[in-house]
Amino acid sequence: MIITQLILAHLIGDFILQPNKWVAHKEAKKTASPYLYLHTLIHTALCMVFLWDLDLLWIAALVGISHFIIDALKLHLQKTNTKKTWFITDQLLHALVIAGVGFATDQFDLKVLLSPQTLIFLTGAVFLTTPVSILIKTLLSAWTPVAIEHSKVQTESLTHAGKYIGILERLLVFTFIIVNHWEGVGFMIAAKSVFRFSDLAEAKQRKLTEYVLVGTLLSFGIAVMTGILVRM
Repeated sequence: MIITQLILAHLIGDFILQPNKWVAHKEAKKTASPYLYLHTLIHTALCMVFLWDLDLLWIAALVGISHFIIDALKLHLQKTNTKKTWFITDQLLHALVIAGVGFATDQFDLKVLLSPQTLIFLTGAVFLTTPVSILIKTLLSAWTPVAIEHSKVQTESLTHAGKYIGILERLLVFTFIIVNHWEGVGFMIAAKSVFRFSDLAEAKQRKLTEYVLVGTLLSFGIAVMTGILVRM
């Protein structure tokens, strides 16, 4: 499949065969860096090797040229404080090019992508992200336990870490249920218990422990019910 071959070429060319010193040199010299052109050449060559069809050389050339343009734009437009944003944008643009090639070569079947089963699955997955986070936050709004800091060592949390952890764990539980591997759900609950509730036990704050326990059970419960409904 052309799309799979192009994705494989992209992963190898953009991450495995691109040393950190090349990235640093490109960021410093931008389009004056020879590594930008070498990187583009390697990426194009990888596409040719994986496609291995003279009739498809135009695809390798198109992907190579677009890769150079996207990388050059990123190098000139990104700032120190926007590197993460531009990294994500850069990868999304490369993915769009590959997807465009897929559409041009009839590798995508829109009927499959827009089938009722796919839409139901996507609806369930989207529901388990921010909507459920807001729902759980609203349901727990009556309780607002304040953690008592016994020490300032390792008490601070990463910004919005709890929200993203909840979203990821719900999506994993949802996926395990969709593929009918319930043992994965048990593993997730056990892992969450070990890492989360051991810290709470050490803190000896009953209200906070109960608050987190209720939130966790709500999160897992909603993910399980959503997975069951989607399977039905």
